Amino acid sequence: MASDGIKRRKGTTAIQRLRQDYLRLQKDPIPYVTAQPSHQNILEWFVFIAHYVVRGPENTPYEGGIYHGKLQFPTEFPFKPPSIYMITPNGRFKCNIRLCLSISDYHPDTWNPAWSVSTILTGLLSFMLEKNPTMGSIETSDYDKRLLAQRSGAFNLKSKTFCDLFPEIVSEIKEKQKSEQNQDSLRSVSGKVTELSNSLRSAGFRAGNENGTFFGNTVTNVVIIICFVAFIYTVRYVLTAISASDNDNSL
Repeated sequence: MASDGIKRRKGTTAIQRLRQDYLRLQKDPIPYVTAQPSHQNILEWFVFIAHYVVRGPENTPYEGGIYHGKLQFPTEFPFKPPSIYMITPNGRFKCNIRLCLSISDYHPDTWNPAWSVSTILTGLLSFMLEKNPTMGSIETSDYDKRLLAQRSGAFNLKSKTFCDLFPEIVSEIKEKQKSEQNQDSLRSVSGKVTELSNSLRSAGFRAGNENGTFFGNTVTNVVIIICFVAFIYTVRYVLTAISASDNDNSL
């Protein structure tokens, strides 16, 4: 019974400290990092889990990436360090295993109770950008990291926890996906119209060679006008379809 009372007092201390750290993060956010306590566990004295999102900084192989992970704090926090996990494939750390970092529970001897959640996540991002090996790290090429960064948003959308805790980032990812799909559609249409234009232009040139230069130039000009008009109507059709899709999603 006495040990249970001690654990509860320690748990209360951990909750108070984590709440302070969360409010500090809300007031003074740190670059590239977002954190959110687990709705299910923050009020349970025996376990505390905070989920975080790290964004890949510009001019790095992780640029554009959105990486989800979690911190699991002991009841003795802040006197003992948390476990750190990465959930989104990233090319730097293995997923869903404890990471061996100087700010994690792998090295309690180097832990400083004054360190906050902001300090932990800043240290995680800093180590992510390095290439020093450690327990839980992996070696991949910059190309693989960039590829994983591009795929990170779609991966995160499959996670109910991620979607529940980070709705604003979910909306951001979906808007980016929609924009990329629209651009792909327009590029596809433009390519097909260009292909058609070249084909008809070639037919016009052949007609000119067979029937005289004046006739050939006339046919070529008509072909160009037809292709231009076709392109305009096709683009209008695509934009109308996109607008209709946006209206359906907003209902």
